[in-house]
Amino acid sequence: MKQEGSLARTHEQEPGLPRGRASLPADAVRAAQRERLIRAIIAASAESGYLRVTVADVVSRAKVSRAAFYAHFADKDECLLAATRYGRRVLIDRITAETGALPRETAPAEALRVACRAFLGFLTGEPEFTRVFYLEFPSAGPRALARLVEAQRRFARLNEVWHQRARAADPRVPAVPQEAYLAAVGATTELVRAAVHSGQARLTDLEDTLVRLHLAILGGRPWDHEEA
Repeated sequence: MKQEGSLARTHEQEPGLPRGRASLPADAVRAAQRERLIRAIIAASAESGYLRVTVADVVSRAKVSRAAFYAHFADKDECLLAATRYGRRVLIDRITAETGALPRETAPAEALRVACRAFLGFLTGEPEFTRVFYLEFPSAGPRALARLVEAQRRFARLNEVWHQRARAADPRVPAVPQEAYLAAVGATTELVRAAVHSGQARLTDLEDTLVRLHLAILGGRPWDHEEA
């Protein structure tokens, strides 16, 4: 499987971390080991399927020792949890950075479109992480399920922030219950998962659908309403 995303860049063709006089400070070594392991489990899970991945596969891709793996993680589930948490944080940072850079007078619908474009752009640029998060992660057991629920609530919070700002800018935007924010996230998740599973649709083609979906659920607009 060709590696395309930075979150799945591994070190199989590179030397291990330097030792002896050329070695890095202990803290830097630990940080580098953890980063290598996180990227390695994403790459391995995307290629082989998480249930087939072993700790040996991960350390081989990361070019670190098995002892180093267990110094960071109790098992491969914990490693995957760390990897998906890291990727989710990078994704949210990208969305907030791109929407935060917009002028204050930007219309709510346009800000929503920028957020959706940033979201889909990240997923497109990180195909291995996207496959792992949407298709492989649920197989990692009860802890993964709890983490997925947490992730949904984090994205729902982004929807809530957008909705509050939209209502402040446009009195026509209606109040909605808290469940609406989560409902929009759930619908988005299923659309993305279906696209990733099919392997045929381009995620960026979902942009218009996601914008209209959120405006319908949170903005009180008919599906065919033209954006303001």
